[in-house]
Amino acid sequence: MKIGVLALQGDFDAHRRRLEELGAEVVLIKKPEQLDTIAGLVIPGGESSTFLKLLGEAGFEKLKEFVHSKPTFGTCAGAILLASEVENPKQLGLGALDIRIRRNAYGRQLESSIREGKFADSPIEMVFIRAPKIERIGNNVEVLATEGNDPVVVRQGKAMAATFHPELSDDSRVHRSFLDLINEDQTSK
Repeated sequence: MKIGVLALQGDFDAHRRRLEELGAEVVLIKKPEQLDTIAGLVIPGGESSTFLKLLGEAGFEKLKEFVHSKPTFGTCAGAILLASEVENPKQLGLGALDIRIRRNAYGRQLESSIREGKFADSPIEMVFIRAPKIERIGNNVEVLATEGNDPVVVRQGKAMAATFHPELSDDSRVHRSFLDLINEDQTSK
């Protein structure tokens, strides 16, 4: 089973390394047609508006089709792209998660921080870099992790998002949870 990491910008290589550490075969996705060859996709952090420019209209439509049919995990900018509503400023989203998300809600680069939150009721280190904040979650969205009262990892169907960077900590549980999502999807076919 091949898992893709969108390799247009951001720290896609950290996701590749983490997934490979967990035993996954990883493909760096640079062209829309590569989406046809993978069982799941990670959309890394970076700049969400830059992702939109680099994808172009055809790439965006291909990615939208993918995220509505196969397991997808977005971190930071990837979470923004998966949202149904994006603010600060308003921006197009893929609509895979019924959430409203605010870009750069924790501040600028200088306000980046490492915090402790809860993932599956256990402490987890969370690296926030110009992080977005989930301001609304729909009825069918499951909260998997929190930082204080804020949802920071959510899942709806085959889509999963984190507002922080789990690829930058030593804890692999968030990525393992995504691999479990892909395995569930593969065994249900």
